Amino acid sequence: MRTLDNYNRWLNSSLVSDKDKAILRSMSQEEIDDAFFKDVEFGTAGMRGIIGPGTNRLNEFTVKKATVGFAIYLLEKYPNVAKDGVVISHDNRHFSRAFTLQTAKVLTEFGIKAYIFDDLRPTPELSFAVRYLKCSGGIMITASHNPKEYNGYKVYDENGCQLIPEKINRLIDIIAELPNELNVTYTPVAHPAQIVVLDDKVDDEYIKNVKSIQLYPDLDKSKFKIVYTPNHGTGLMPVMTVFKDLGYNVYPVESQCTPDPDFSGTKSPNPEEEVSYEEPIKLAKKVDADLILMTDPDGDRVGIAYRAKKGQYVILNGNQSGAMLLDYVLSSRKALGLLPEHRAVMFNTVVTSSIGKEIAHYYGVHTEQFLTGFKYIGDRIAYYEKTKKRLFQFGYEESCGVLVAPFARDKDGTQAVLMYAEMALKYYLEGKTLGDVWLEIGSRVGYYEDKVFSLKFGGSDGDKEMKRIMTRLHEDKLEYIDHLKVTRIEDFERSIVREDSNEYYLTQPKANLVKIFLEDGASVAIRPSGTEPKIKFYTCVVSDDPISAKDKPLEIYNALRKELDIK
Repeated sequence: MRTLDNYNRWLNSSLVSDKDKAILRSMSQEEIDDAFFKDVEFGTAGMRGIIGPGTNRLNEFTVKKATVGFAIYLLEKYPNVAKDGVVISHDNRHFSRAFTLQTAKVLTEFGIKAYIFDDLRPTPELSFAVRYLKCSGGIMITASHNPKEYNGYKVYDENGCQLIPEKINRLIDIIAELPNELNVTYTPVAHPAQIVVLDDKVDDEYIKNVKSIQLYPDLDKSKFKIVYTPNHGTGLMPVMTVFKDLGYNVYPVESQCTPDPDFSGTKSPNPEEEVSYEEPIKLAKKVDADLILMTDPDGDRVGIAYRAKKGQYVILNGNQSGAMLLDYVLSSRKALGLLPEHRAVMFNTVVTSSIGKEIAHYYGVHTEQFLTGFKYIGDRIAYYEKTKKRLFQFGYEESCGVLVAPFARDKDGTQAVLMYAEMALKYYLEGKTLGDVWLEIGSRVGYYEDKVFSLKFGGSDGDKEMKRIMTRLHEDKLEYIDHLKVTRIEDFERSIVREDSNEYYLTQPKANLVKIFLEDGASVAIRPSGTEPKIKFYTCVVSDDPISAKDKPLEIYNALRKELDIK
């Protein structure tokens, strides 16, 4: 009944445009259900959804409600927010600029100064800008790597870090207490604050910081060729500027360089999907490139493919590329005398491959793991910056996100692109492909095969099925998967660890996540996506040789689907 009530409320509202009402009238019952069965969630990862009219959509009304809530939150938490202000940035998506200007207007009418860029900028630069300008917070209008139908809204604290649950829970409560999205009102202050359009100084300082992270800046780049694509997004300006300044030979995929919200030059803007590499590989073959690099639309994730010895291009997943770069950074810092003893720390997440911890241990570096979301890594960096107990060396997650230097507090695609290029170049000059390097790492710590599988669910029925699956995982004590005994289950929602017949307290924050460990050393983590209606299965397998583990992730995934009655 709520779905129909929401639909009629929008259809009869004088605030809803005739254009949107025409869209509403043309909707099928299934489309009405998906657009109105709930409010678009503002959760611990911010807000993300399909663009269009509806309560479960991104539109001017849901964005306004979120901004009113954030303004109230900022004024409550930061006494100097009116003067210190908030930075807003956006990607190339439909309505991103409009949402940015709307957001800035609402903030200034609450008396809060708003800084905006003259055009699209990447998420990591937004994070950097908050710190550089000493603002009280930031907002990024983006749906990251999601399909073209999506947009989103992420909020940042004064450290340039997305709000962790302890901080964002108050904001979620404020938003929940506001009237529905069509009825949210406020009284503008008598003298609205200023909207400041930033000049090139922030760009210049950000790029200067990126270039400073090189470990071997004087490598011979003359014969090394790179193909790069920004996937129509925000990475073009900073990445190409860095490459040009540092003398790399880079061939941009011209058909993917325009900030096109329809992503017309690519089948997917997501570096995790193989189809996103089709055009870059075509160009790489044409120019005989050694390396392919891509950033996602908001410039925080990086995809990478290398030319193997037989000439074919091999795509690395986020677990492989992140672990390889981790090994490169730590080994290089050790060789250069830059790796601190005893206090060095690396961060990743509980759904990231175990290989990262093994690599860090090999170099004497401590590992800390967090829930999915780079905000936990950024927050921990701030903690150690204050306490000096440990020194940050590297942070990454399986979804192609990397942070090398903490001048940004979110994953940074510009940093990652530069360091992947340097890594591949150094090994190229040593006569090695990245495939050779991966096998060398495996010989030291074990050969890992990691794959992520996703199941999509639409509408209210899909939402119910997702809840059924996760409830089953939380309630059932699985004993076997694919004929392998379950030796340990970590239930993050219930904060318990089941091992043999014993139960222990899990110290990580609560989350709708279950991680299962098998007797042969394999594991699988299961969680609903925080940005799309899907459940993700993160499988990790380790073996004594690089061949035997290849098919094992799919076998585990299929066996678990059968166990959970997933069709």
